[in-house]
Amino acid sequence: MKKLALILILFFAIYSSQSQQKSNYTIVIHGGAGTILKKNMTDEKEAAYKAKLNEALHVGDSILKNGGICLDAVEQVIHVLENSPLFNAGKGAVFTHDGHNELDASIMNGSDLNAGAVAGVRDIRNPISAARKVMEKSAHVMLSAKGASQFAKEQGLDIVDPSYFYTEKRWQSLKKLQDKKRKATQNDKHGTVGCVVLDNYGNLAAGTSTGGMTNKKYGRIGDSPVIGAGTYANNKTCAVSCTGHGEYFIRLAVAHDISAQMEYLNQDVKTSCQSEIDKLSELNGTGGVIAVDKKGNIAMEFNTAGMYRGYIKSNGKKYIGIYSDK
Repeated sequence: MKKLALILILFFAIYSSQSQQKSNYTIVIHGGAGTILKKNMTDEKEAAYKAKLNEALHVGDSILKNGGICLDAVEQVIHVLENSPLFNAGKGAVFTHDGHNELDASIMNGSDLNAGAVAGVRDIRNPISAARKVMEKSAHVMLSAKGASQFAKEQGLDIVDPSYFYTEKRWQSLKKLQDKKRKATQNDKHGTVGCVVLDNYGNLAAGTSTGGMTNKKYGRIGDSPVIGAGTYANNKTCAVSCTGHGEYFIRLAVAHDISAQMEYLNQDVKTSCQSEIDKLSELNGTGGVIAVDKKGNIAMEFNTAGMYRGYIKSNGKKYIGIYSDK
């Protein structure tokens, strides 16, 4: 009897200790980088962007606050951004040269380095969910085009008519670009959404989703679905999501290089991110990165006029920004 009482006391002591443990999570998001200037933004538009970023952060906050894992937070946060026409991902995806919407996404789990991605899909409502299914339900890392759609359908994901992705604003952007035969601007190149998370269990995850580049040809694929270029997560170091001119991010393997600098050079997350942005600038590439390390330290670095970005921490600290603070 005494033995049983002792076991019960021990059990309740452990339970009580665990329940009193403080939450320690961090969520960081971005909605793309480019020539985002205050003078070109109406008050209404700025408020709309901030409201959507705020909504995304609070969706993730609710998941983690209630014991959810980092992968769930990444996926559901990106859903909010994919479902908004404000960002170049999901519903707000830009058009290709041939007048289609082709979407890419990837996700990575820092605890086991598992990852999944889809590229060039036209009918998956939330590509980030397809990327997660590839990671968890297939033997592969990346699926593309019709094959990715077939797999997503078999997994019971929401398949939509391609017309779902049509927005007049994005269509007019394509027409202007083609009619004027002008070169793509930073805003044409830099359209991506991303989320990185440290959860209460000490695990990291990262996800990125995009509609690509306005007027892109030949089935072009950028860095967003490329693990190590646009997305990377490793519990030893950090979780990273990138946005920018994808070709440069692929060539520099930006996301993985940030992690590698932290692991091999013992650099902090902010220094490693800024170092990579400096390398990007040397090649005349433009864009930005968000990252969170295993201790919850944050980096949001970019070399453009602005980047839609924000974070929220378990202690209630929150930030939302659009323009450069420099």
